[in-house]
Formats: sequence, structure tokens, C-alpha cells
Amino acid sequence: MADTSSHLNWLIIRDHNAFLLKRRNIRKPFSTEPNNLTNLSSFRYNGLVHKKTIGVVPADKGITVVTKRPKFETKPSKATVKVTLKHRPRRTLKKLKSIVNANRYRRDLRQAALRRASAILRSQRPAAAKKGKGAAAAAPAAAAAAPKKAE
Repeated sequence: MADTSSHLNWLIIRDHNAFLLKRRNIRKPFSTEPNNLTNLSSFRYNGLVHKKTIGVVPADKGITVVTKRPKFETKPSKATVKVTLKHRPRRTLKKLKSIVNANRYRRDLRQAALRRASAILRSQRPAAAKKGKGAAAAAPAAAAAAPKKAE
């Protein structure tokens, strides 16, 4: 698909490809291809047909931003560039935004990339201990009910 336009490529693969997930009663099918930020099968978010794409995937304690370089479109091993961001969540989102803006790299995907990165970072946050009538509330009550020594 090197010399054809992205629109022609989309017309060829939009209804039939290995990454489509079609289900009953779902108007817009899902897609599992790499670099698809919303996992929806649409021309804008498709990671196969465009020369420039952005992908956000989880990494250990952070995210990995995957971009595709149009210069190496016919050489898949050289086409992808992976950058791992392991900063605090706000700094990570700021860095992702600067990667997209500074390089003028598919600005239409900026908000989708930020939403996906935010969801990944939120899922990596440690779960807070729930307060309630469970074991945590029973421990102080048990200490109060214990018999006191007579002095």
C-alpha cells in the first residue's frame, strides 16, 4: 500500500479485514489494529491506511507512545518509533501533548491520544482502601471490647 492514497486503501479494507470485530446490534464495528486510538473502525482513527499514526499503549508505570514515520512506509521495522513516558500523570499528558503539537503530527488525533493516555494512567493508579464496616472498622471495636487489666 505504498503508492496508493489513504482514501483508496480505506475503501479496500473498510468492510473486510482481519482486525474488524462485528457484532449484532452494533452500528459501528470495533477494530483491533495497532495505533487505533479509539478502537472504532473509521477512516480517521485507522492505524493501517495513514502514513502518520499515533498509538498509546500501556507500559510499566507509564505509557508508550508509538508513532509511524512516513519516510519508512515500506520498511515496517524502521517505520515505528516508540517513546516511553514514566513521569507523573500530569507531566506525562503534557509531554504527549507536546509530542503531537511540536512535531505537527496529526493534530486531529491529539484529544483522542490524551483521552486514551489518561484512561491508561488512571487504570495504573493503585486502588484506594475502601472505608466501611469491613475489617478496618472492626479492628478498633475489638480493641475497645478487650478486657482491661485491673491495677
